Amino acid sequence: MQTTAVILNGPRDLGVDTLSVTAPGSGDLVVEIAHSGISTGTEKLLWSGAMPPFPGMGYPLVPGYEAAGEVVEAGAQTPYKPGDRVFVPGANCFEDAFGLFGGAARTLVTKAERVTRIDPGLGARGALLALAATARHALAGPGKSVPDLIVGHGVLGRLLARLTIAAGAPAPTVWEIDPVRMQGATGYPVLNADTDPRHDYTSIYDATGQADLLGSLIGRLQKGGEIVLAGFYPEPISFAFPPAFMKEARFRVAAEWTPDDLLATRSLVESGTLSLDGLITHTAAASDAPDAYARAFDDPACLKMILDWKGHA
Repeated sequence: MQTTAVILNGPRDLGVDTLSVTAPGSGDLVVEIAHSGISTGTEKLLWSGAMPPFPGMGYPLVPGYEAAGEVVEAGAQTPYKPGDRVFVPGANCFEDAFGLFGGAARTLVTKAERVTRIDPGLGARGALLALAATARHALAGPGKSVPDLIVGHGVLGRLLARLTIAAGAPAPTVWEIDPVRMQGATGYPVLNADTDPRHDYTSIYDATGQADLLGSLIGRLQKGGEIVLAGFYPEPISFAFPPAFMKEARFRVAAEWTPDDLLATRSLVESGTLSLDGLITHTAAASDAPDAYARAFDDPACLKMILDWKGHA
């Protein structure tokens, strides 16, 4: 079996080519991907060469962990059937490339327990489920507080704001410096930090991945407040101790989503509690992946770029 896939041969060396795919077993699914998303966090770091080393990572690499498609073959030991619409958080099924992420391909072979059924009506929005589950993971669980300030009005920042409101909490303030990205808020204010006089935030969620913001965020906390690192930070994080000491600041790292987060997020979306509308701003044919990746990373107006795989065999 072969598939068309996005292949990252090295930093800034990305193309679309054919790869061999491992044969499916009785517990596997073969999924034809319709849409896959480009992550401006981890995938940008892979593309630029700034990603810290991880076990199982290397080049050539198939990127992507945001994919939605249709089951075309279901192993006898799976609860799925052909025609089921599923979200796939990547796959490690390629014979000639690393699949640490592995979602940006036309055909994937994956263990059935990794996928999640989704409503076919979601269309391309189904590829957003992982990012929404990441936001949910940062917010939900014992000892976690919802944000009253979110830094960054990208897709993750918007999802954090929407989930906060869906939880019945007061609408958070969101900071953004790009005039284009300041648009599109639904029920919460978006400000430039320079125009915000507050220094009494209790829970600040940073969705930018910019470690150099940490010092300024500490200054915006009330005493005993918390900063949640919800982005991905490739550089070492440091901050001046005296301001953090004076504020008795607390810090929390939000890790990746769990299967429970994925199921809970799917329920929120299917019930209409969480909307995924307005987050996909650009769509490109998978054959145009090199240009699509560059635009996803360089164009501030591009919140989420989706690759359309439906035209590929």
